[in-house]
Amino acid sequence: MFKLCGLQFLLVIQWAMCQNLGDLNLAGPLKDMNFTIPEGAGVRPIYQFISETPVIFRATGEKDGIIDVVPKTGMLYLNGSLDWETKAVHRLQVECLDENGDVVKGPYAVTIYVEDINDNPPKFDQTSYTGVVRQNSRAGKPFMYVHATDLDDPTTPHAQLTYSILHHFPNPYSEMLFQIDSTTGAISPSRTGSFYLDPQKQDTFTLVVAVKDMAGMTENAFTSSADVIIDVKESLWKAPPTIYIQENSTETHPVNISQVHSNEADVIYELFEKEALARFPFSIDRNGVIYVTEPLDREKKDSYSFFAVTKDSVGELVDKPLQIQVIVKDINDNPPVCENALTVFEVQENEGGGSTIGTLHATDMDEKDTLNSRLKFSIESQVPAVPASNMFIVQQDTGTLQLRSSSLNKQIAANYSLKVMVTDADFQTICEVQVHVIDINDQIPIFEKSDYHNVTVAESIPVGTVILEIQATDTDEPDTGSSYIVYQVEEGDPNHKFIIETDPETNRGFVKINKALDFETDKVHNLVINATNPEPLVSGVQYNASSRTLFKVFVTNMDEPPIFQQPVYTANVSEDIPVNTLVVKAEAYDPEGDTVRYSLEGDVKKWLKIDSTTGNIYTASALDREYKELYEVDIVASETKNGAQRSKIPLILHLKDVNDNPPQLVMDYPTFFCYPLRGGEKALIQATDVDGYVYFPRITFSLGDDKDTKNNWEISKVNGTYAHLSPKHGNFEEKVYIVPVIINDNGNPSLENKVNLEVKVCQCSSENSCYIKLQHENSKPSVGQAIGILLGVLLVIGAIIGGVFFHMKYKQKNEKKSQQKDAKDQTECVELNK
Repeated sequence: MFKLCGLQFLLVIQWAMCQNLGDLNLAGPLKDMNFTIPEGAGVRPIYQFISETPVIFRATGEKDGIIDVVPKTGMLYLNGSLDWETKAVHRLQVECLDENGDVVKGPYAVTIYVEDINDNPPKFDQTSYTGVVRQNSRAGKPFMYVHATDLDDPTTPHAQLTYSILHHFPNPYSEMLFQIDSTTGAISPSRTGSFYLDPQKQDTFTLVVAVKDMAGMTENAFTSSADVIIDVKESLWKAPPTIYIQENSTETHPVNISQVHSNEADVIYELFEKEALARFPFSIDRNGVIYVTEPLDREKKDSYSFFAVTKDSVGELVDKPLQIQVIVKDINDNPPVCENALTVFEVQENEGGGSTIGTLHATDMDEKDTLNSRLKFSIESQVPAVPASNMFIVQQDTGTLQLRSSSLNKQIAANYSLKVMVTDADFQTICEVQVHVIDINDQIPIFEKSDYHNVTVAESIPVGTVILEIQATDTDEPDTGSSYIVYQVEEGDPNHKFIIETDPETNRGFVKINKALDFETDKVHNLVINATNPEPLVSGVQYNASSRTLFKVFVTNMDEPPIFQQPVYTANVSEDIPVNTLVVKAEAYDPEGDTVRYSLEGDVKKWLKIDSTTGNIYTASALDREYKELYEVDIVASETKNGAQRSKIPLILHLKDVNDNPPQLVMDYPTFFCYPLRGGEKALIQATDVDGYVYFPRITFSLGDDKDTKNNWEISKVNGTYAHLSPKHGNFEEKVYIVPVIINDNGNPSLENKVNLEVKVCQCSSENSCYIKLQHENSKPSVGQAIGILLGVLLVIGAIIGGVFFHMKYKQKNEKKSQQKDAKDQTECVELNK
């Protein structure tokens, strides 16, 4: 598109004025009209409006500097090219004016429709594409799409696109392994590809995909291309990438967070906890979609690890368990916090511009190294605002406060109060800062003594003990950085065994023990101590010998216990290692050079022994992981000359499991069937294995090979620890049957156990439990049993008769005594009456 100007424009107007388009039917009276003009046509007349009376024509509206009308002739013309992509329709109003400028006709609507031409090539929305296809994917099933757009009119063939594959790298077969839908851009395996794609042979392919406009029907169509890189993968069953979940989510739970896909259909998905959590906040549905079931709290737990497993209909694992990792993402729910309620800095009045005054410190409790905890600093106000309102600047990301220029004058302002705003992504906090302008530092600290001589301490002196007090003085302005004294050990302490703290009120220094002393390493410490100020000295003033002092520390020897080379010993051993196998070598030394002897404590199982001279620890008896997987004992090192000087550290044995225990049947409940059998009965039996297993135990069940067992019983697996025992027919008597059951574990090598399982066939109560004694094959008693029963009955009868006889005799005797007493009482009464 362009506009004509200058001489070109005048020539066009002159040409338009001189033209008579009436003979071409391109002229006529002023009225509402529509025109269709192809884009890019350039300068040209469109139509000439004719009036019977002299008038002036005027056009208004969407002329866009390209469309206009010649006032005298009424010629509607273009002075440049139209562009459909810029504007598809131009709407104008044309009217006639008299010589006074009054409208005498119109306005009439003139609409110019721009006709699109094919002047834009199609363009892919990406310069290259990547996709993943699975081995043995179904032919014709799209696994990815490419997409292109065309700026031309979509209602015309100019923007009708077709896709094709130009090249295929590599292409080891006569037919292409991939195909593309010419209309949608969907890429899928071809029939050949569905059969031959194999990541072991070729795991990456590059396709050159082309797109044409004009529906690909003409050689003049525009074409573009893009590379498509395709990775061939073996299995759908793979762990998803680490899942990130924002804490304290307000979404409605459960929320879909990921999905796993099995290589087989109709599997059962389950989640297996790696940690024993009081509440496990995840679930999985039958399609392998993993959900978080409740909002998570990063402050309580910031990550989770668990397994996704697939099982078949009988509970067997189908795929190898996948480990799922979940990270709980922090949200910005903590504002910045000033480290101090008031931060005070000092600066000398002679400091130059750009000098660092100090650093304002603030913290944010949100996750470190994230935007939630990123802090920015800015100065909100300065009081007083003299001699200028912007005396200080603060580094946005560090909080470092600097002088803007060397304009500080204590006579003008001795103190400045600053309000510094500290912000994170959502919150802001104001930190208070005071800057004290102090006098120049032109005096050095001077020690009261140039030599503090010496002190003698034992090597066992506790850390933090004060061993000396020192004093220096500074005559600069009190309570400023120019007069405050910092004491440091300048020489003689490369390992920082000593530290000096200053009393801020008196500038008195306290020399303390910072690290444990060692007579064997250093018997004497010749210390050189200096005294300096936090504020820099003015130019021309330097610290000298008056700011230094000497001090010696003599260390006396103490009898110390042996020291082990490491704080704890660990060893990973298999539980089946032979006796006398070396497990670990303990090493200790005595600081005074005495010989060290080794021993063990806490070896309750007597599994270990130690060479008292070398510290080598061996197995003394067979180990057993099933008793203790982590076995801990103490290694003791003592001096040979003084056994009271001893040290002790732990030894932790991690016992690795071997398959040394056959599985066992659980006999917590009897196995029985109700008589008579009706068919379809099943009894559940369970087996356990005390050996370790990966994720789930796998125990197989089978029956003995004897003919009776095979004819009468069958066994079917339920899952890794349970099976069903079933009778094959209903012709069983009421008695106890011995069924040989063989159980095998999945160890390497596998261990087998043959168990004779007692199975009762009995009459059952309404609660389906046996209630009669089963051993009753002889329904009639023997002769001996009959005689015994008869004698027992006779004895019972005799006892009854004897009891009756005794009772009668006792009753008669009591009646006789009662009669005699009554007669005596009567006689006494008669005598009394007399």
